Amino acid sequence: MLDRPAVSVTAAAMPAWLVADVRSDHAGETGAVMIYRGILAVSRDPDIRHFAEHHLATECEHLALIEAILPVAERTKLLWLWRIMGWLTGALPALFGANAVYATIDAVETFVDHHYQEQIDRLEPDGEFANLRELLLKCQQDEIAHRDEARHLAESRPGVVLSCWRWIVGTGSSAAVVLARRF
Repeated sequence: MLDRPAVSVTAAAMPAWLVADVRSDHAGETGAVMIYRGILAVSRDPDIRHFAEHHLATECEHLALIEAILPVAERTKLLWLWRIMGWLTGALPALFGANAVYATIDAVETFVDHHYQEQIDRLEPDGEFANLRELLLKCQQDEIAHRDEARHLAESRPGVVLSCWRWIVGTGSSAAVVLARRF
């Protein structure tokens, strides 16, 4: 679990570009929670369920940390869509078994790693938003661990169908960030 860094900054003290970034993080963590809930709604495989339950707890903690920073009025108006799409992104691969689930998590977390890194790079380590940067670093470390665990547990490299699915997941994640930053 996350060692909670103290984040004293609020959205009111952030520039608009940073509020938009945190809004996209909130949308992403909401989607992540729903991915694991989708997996749990469909999968009966005890190993997959254990994997999903463990990571769901981490994603719920990430979401709570970001919700503490971002007031309801600043959150994306599209949360209903991210909840549906997140649930489907978890439930659909769970219908096809462990490799599909692990390939999905690998794709999602690879995207999230890069997404967080872009934000981390924009924040100075000793600057005004250093504690937010530290929070993003901690979340990023958890997401990398999720990705690496999924890669380790996968029984094989993704074939053509799973590679296409991974592309869809990555492209959908990119589109979600763009929309969440704006709306």
